[in-house]
Amino acid sequence: MIGSAGDVLEDDPVGRLKVFVYELPSKYNKKILQKDPRCLNHMFAAEIYMHWFLLSSPVRTFNPEEADWFYTPVYTTCDLTPSGLPLPFKSPRMMRSAIELISTNWPYWNRTEGADHFFVVPHDFGACFHYQEEKAIERGILHMLKRATLVQTFGQRNHVCLKDGSITIPPYAPPQKMQTHLIPPDTPRSIFVYFRGLFYDVGNDPEGGYYARGARASVWENFKNNPLFDISTDHPTTYYEDMQRAVFCLCPLGWAPWSPRLVEAVVFGCIPVVIADDIVLPFADAIPWEEIGVFVAEEDVPKLDTILTSIPIEVILRKQRLLANPSMKQAMLFPQPAQPGDAFHQILNGLARKLPHDKNVYLKPGQKILNWTAGPVGDLKPW
Repeated sequence: MIGSAGDVLEDDPVGRLKVFVYELPSKYNKKILQKDPRCLNHMFAAEIYMHWFLLSSPVRTFNPEEADWFYTPVYTTCDLTPSGLPLPFKSPRMMRSAIELISTNWPYWNRTEGADHFFVVPHDFGACFHYQEEKAIERGILHMLKRATLVQTFGQRNHVCLKDGSITIPPYAPPQKMQTHLIPPDTPRSIFVYFRGLFYDVGNDPEGGYYARGARASVWENFKNNPLFDISTDHPTTYYEDMQRAVFCLCPLGWAPWSPRLVEAVVFGCIPVVIADDIVLPFADAIPWEEIGVFVAEEDVPKLDTILTSIPIEVILRKQRLLANPSMKQAMLFPQPAQPGDAFHQILNGLARKLPHDKNVYLKPGQKILNWTAGPVGDLKPW
């Protein structure tokens, strides 16, 4: 379902739900962050900021008996390589350990086996916890999360790693950093199509065929010499400014269907050209993606120039006007401190819309549904 602008963006979730935040030992969150503060800036940082937000949010309750939702603050993507890439290999053990802890120390998990709990799992393939798609599919969603609601950046229809009922969120893009690169809004948009990023991921995909399902390679091969296309692998210091000078910003899939370009395009008023078949977009019930973006099928990439040049000017202007609406930008960001209508509030709106919980989520005494020993043997090791 695609929202129409403003129908949900303006909703105020306060008063519509109560969230109980489990107090976990700091090894699950604070200590991990102290070890590597870079986690605050990468695109999976929403799991940290969501925790901070809930600690002081008016929806927080200290009385678990009146809670609608239970939240477990685990920073599963804060184990970084020297170059700053998140390694999710310990995530399943860490998550499993946290769930064992809450199910032993509090009675709430066992009443529903997590059906009234939500978890922020922002990695490439969500709670499948792997960055390579085949491995992620092989592993599947961590069994203990099969009944919980997942808040995740990964969204692709009919995919093993997208759980039914998940809340799809935007990746984290630093609001302050983007703010410092704003240029005057009346600057002419002199670039027709803009893209900076990889076309081939030679390190992980030497043949160049599998990465982005070949869509990025096709962009480069077809348009590298086209004067309407400003595309390159260079990442200039003027990247944010350039996006504000562009009419269209390409948002092709990479290893996963989404990337931070989607957030950047919306914030900078550049019409996102989404090239990712089956993508599930963030807050699709609140943000009118069809009205603000352009969707191009992966197989139609060679026709991109024709598709974009044939969009009537009045359609372009309408999309630009919608993108200029501050509430559109706000919904894509996780600002500090939080602001009305931002991504935190859109997540709460998503949770509020799932209430009241169905009666059958509550298990009968002694009833068990989840299989705690399912999944790869390595995931069962203690954390």
